[in-house]
Amino acid sequence: MNKELTKFYEQKASELRTSVSRLRQKSRGFVAAEVGTFLVAIGFVVLYTLSSNAAWLVLFAALSVVLYLYIRHLDVKNDRLIRADEALLMVYEQELDYQKGDFGGFDAGERYVNPQHAYTYDLDVFGQGSLFQRLNRTVSTGGSNQLAACLSMEWGNEKGENPVERIVQRRESIKELSSNEAFLSRFKSFGTKEKINTESVIRAFDSLQTLSVSSLFSARWFRFLCYADLLGFYLSIVFSALDKAPGLLPVWWGMFNFLLAMLSSHKYISRINELITKVHHQVSGYLQVMRLINQTDFKASELQELKQKLSGGEESLEELDRILQKIDNRSNEIGVFLFNSFSLIDITIVRLFSRWQRNYHQFTDQWIATLNLFDALVSMGNFRLNEHRAVDAEVCDEEKVVYEAEGLYHPFLGEKAVANDFQIDNHEYYIITGANMAGKSTFLRSLGINYLLAMNGLPVFAFRLKISVFHLFTSMRTTDDLTHGISYFNAELQRLKQLLGSLRQDVPSLIILDEILKGTNSLDKLNGSRLFLEHISGLNVTGVIATHDLELSKMEDEKPQLFHNYCFEIELGTAITYSYKITKGVARNQNATYLLKEIL
Repeated sequence: MNKELTKFYEQKASELRTSVSRLRQKSRGFVAAEVGTFLVAIGFVVLYTLSSNAAWLVLFAALSVVLYLYIRHLDVKNDRLIRADEALLMVYEQELDYQKGDFGGFDAGERYVNPQHAYTYDLDVFGQGSLFQRLNRTVSTGGSNQLAACLSMEWGNEKGENPVERIVQRRESIKELSSNEAFLSRFKSFGTKEKINTESVIRAFDSLQTLSVSSLFSARWFRFLCYADLLGFYLSIVFSALDKAPGLLPVWWGMFNFLLAMLSSHKYISRINELITKVHHQVSGYLQVMRLINQTDFKASELQELKQKLSGGEESLEELDRILQKIDNRSNEIGVFLFNSFSLIDITIVRLFSRWQRNYHQFTDQWIATLNLFDALVSMGNFRLNEHRAVDAEVCDEEKVVYEAEGLYHPFLGEKAVANDFQIDNHEYYIITGANMAGKSTFLRSLGINYLLAMNGLPVFAFRLKISVFHLFTSMRTTDDLTHGISYFNAELQRLKQLLGSLRQDVPSLIILDEILKGTNSLDKLNGSRLFLEHISGLNVTGVIATHDLELSKMEDEKPQLFHNYCFEIELGTAITYSYKITKGVARNQNATYLLKEIL
């Protein structure tokens, strides 16, 4: 637990609870004032109907209505502040839960679980209690997908780019975001109540882009004709009031405007209304995100580049918002007649929509992709902020496996974790023995998950970690599949076949295996394990292999320059002592018989 950060979160949560309470009390006052001013306005109107020659009553009634509208405006603004503070309060409450080790309020990413992936299934990257659940604070489904893609990336196989430069650039982005807690929390608050459904937004944008509108509405002469029409209409009202034109002229002109708008626009307006209304809620979320990003100055080159790619996005979404507001103004029969008669609103809506298509539709895919990445980076920055014990890894640009760790431990274990020093040299193999529950599997996962963190520019859980970029493949959690008639042993063979198929001679690989061929008898397992290790030792592969089979450790005697024995030893006495420290050599003590005797 980060005690200093926890104290800060508690303080912010307390301040927001006070703020929400005060704003709600204020809201009750606004409601009472609205009711009061509305009743006062009605009272003045009633008095006017009962009095003669009392025009001042009409003036006071009008002033009461104006005051009502102003109070209503303040009430709506106050409601927005309440919703914003409530969302922000939820952010801090969730982060307090995180500091206490409760991740239940965060998306676990179970939909991304894939037993066939090179490493995510074995390293608990997705699922309940996973790395993804600890990281994920995304406000959109697209951001979640982007974060999952970052954690699932096949590192080491890229061509035509320097991965180290990209990792360093990403690390700078994450570091800058982690230093701006206010930005992180406000960003996260946009997704506390409901996530933006990116897929729905994309479908809606696609529909908006494919809706064909007549070129008439984008013609300059038609726009000028509409302006001239409205100017003539308002002049006819003035001249009629001055008795310089027939009194019915504005009426007939208004009817003409209504028919002109309806006849030219009716085939488009309902479809535009349907599509924009469908996307509006989701677009509102993206609009809030874009505004926050545009209001923030960034120094990291990647963040500056992403902000630049969003250029025009806020204006585009605001224009869609304005179109929808105009549609809302004509939401009933009276509104349709009045707004078309006095402003040709349907023509204006179709014209604005046509302009939006011309100016912005080709950029929407870029904006959404950029927001998805920014969304994922915010989650990463938040992780760095929360995990104060973690440090930056040193990522070196060498075309071989480099893994030098001091004080390495698993991020899920927190302060109770036992740290270990370990160095993996290129094209060498490390056979790790030890009793059940001695720490072998946790150590293997520590190697893999810290590599994954380093590749994403995230801090690692070690005192020091120097690492290169390589291909990672693990086999630690093989399961059978009875539905498809796949036995446990067959599943193991398929996993090893997948491993071999992923290897490339021009790309260094690190494989992490927990018990090879568990699904067969001891002698067959030993012979098969030896055969497999002898085969891959001729490839561009480095390996860490945990096993209970002490006979496998004899490979060090045969090829000491290639195979090395390490172990997690336990002490047997009146109780079993687990040190969880890795040491050179072969484990001497086992605990299965000892533990079995205790329960018999």
